Amino acid sequence: MRCFECCVKCLGGLPYASLFATILLYAGVALFCGCGHEALSGTVTILQNYFEVVRAPVETLDVFTMIDIFKYVIYGVAAAFFVYGVLLMVEGFFTTGAIRDLYGDFKITACGRCVSAWFIMLTYIFFLAWLGVTAFTSLPVFMYFNIWTMCQNITVAEAANVCLDLRQFGMVTIGEERKLCTGSEKFVNMCESNELDMTFHLFVCALAGAGAAVIAMVHYLMVLSANWAYVKDACRMQKYEDIKSKEEQELHDIHSTRSKERLNAYT
Repeated sequence: MRCFECCVKCLGGLPYASLFATILLYAGVALFCGCGHEALSGTVTILQNYFEVVRAPVETLDVFTMIDIFKYVIYGVAAAFFVYGVLLMVEGFFTTGAIRDLYGDFKITACGRCVSAWFIMLTYIFFLAWLGVTAFTSLPVFMYFNIWTMCQNITVAEAANVCLDLRQFGMVTIGEERKLCTGSEKFVNMCESNELDMTFHLFVCALAGAGAAVIAMVHYLMVLSANWAYVKDACRMQKYEDIKSKEEQELHDIHSTRSKERLNAYT
């Protein structure tokens, strides 16, 4: 029975709102980082095999160098938001009733207000950042969707003789011509390969992961705002309790003093 009551108490002290937001954040970041990394690798394969783009020397900033930079950014995003999710979960635990009863109101209201305000500001910045990431991720999705649509309607595309020029997307310099026309054999081979279809759907999943991270940031903002309001009210309540306790102690001292004076006068 004691074990059951302990489990109920522990479950009652869980910050379910923060837990839901953390799970959503981890799922979104994992989807974005994993699918985005593999989609970039697929893009490198498509550029090398079908567009015949050659990697430039190390000191030159080309599309392959940019892709490598994006991969390192993905590694940093995965590590940073894993730590940030843990920090937000800890903040959620320290504003629940079970932790408050365990440590007392004063320890939470002393620094919890500043911590909550700091997390609100930081989460809002990350929310804007993830909005930018979502908008940026939609660009390759749009590009691959156009190519994928051309492959699905390859007969119409061959009749129109449409060409894909990487200079239009800024992947190569103006003087370097890298075209792939619908009537060529390489275009047909690209459409029939698994790289194009897999890369397109991986970018779609990465876009979905970025959207999930945006929703998680919004949920965190709501949770943190509610926690900040709670801590603010708890601080005011603590001040009220201190004033009330002080007044009661003063009244008790006055009453004790008068009782002693009456007793002395009677004796």
